[in-house]
Amino acid sequence: MRKIMMLAALGAATALATPAMAGSPDGKIQVKVLGTAVLPDGGIDKIKYIDSGLAGTLGELGVSDVDAKANDNVVPTLAVEYFFSKAISVETICCFTQHHVDGAADLAGTNLVNHVLILPATVTAKFHLDTGGPIKPYVGAGPALFLVFGEKPGSTARALGVDKVKMSNSLGAALQGGVDIALGNSGMGLSLDAKKYFMKPTAKFYVSDTKVLETKHNLDPWVLSAGVTYRF
Repeated sequence: MRKIMMLAALGAATALATPAMAGSPDGKIQVKVLGTAVLPDGGIDKIKYIDSGLAGTLGELGVSDVDAKANDNVVPTLAVEYFFSKAISVETICCFTQHHVDGAADLAGTNLVNHVLILPATVTAKFHLDTGGPIKPYVGAGPALFLVFGEKPGSTARALGVDKVKMSNSLGAALQGGVDIALGNSGMGLSLDAKKYFMKPTAKFYVSDTKVLETKHNLDPWVLSAGVTYRF
């Protein structure tokens, strides 16, 4: 999947660099090809349900303080932005990011969920500050929907008999800030971007189709990006 995204981003950058699309630092459309660090939290906000048998097993193991942490990831990202005016634009992004969730606190060293593939569908409205020069800071905000695919029980969950795990899709919001830097009048530029998402998905763990655990998580990732832009 990562190789496919990288090839798609490279293809988009190549297409936009052709003379047929006349670049301009004041164009209506801007495309960004970015490298993006996805830095989630993943901590357990609430245990919504736990089977009495699983609770007893954890108690016998001396587990009382449970928590979790999702791993970081770096992925390619493609962003497309439309400018209604010099100051106002709307942007959407495209990427997939894959994570696993490990235990923390008394669960440190355990593996709970693997292969969590997330599509962070995001639309932000942005306000750009016109500095009169090539450097233009911006802020933005908007809704986000995290679509989750392919999650599997981790090794520790399987050892406890869990044979299926389901993480919910999550609707939340994103705050955004960054800066675009025009490189001359060709439409090419650089971009630095930071987003903070607010997401609280749930995870349900099953043994033979019987739910034994349901947890609510503070996913809340920071998403930090840098790359090249083309505006036309």
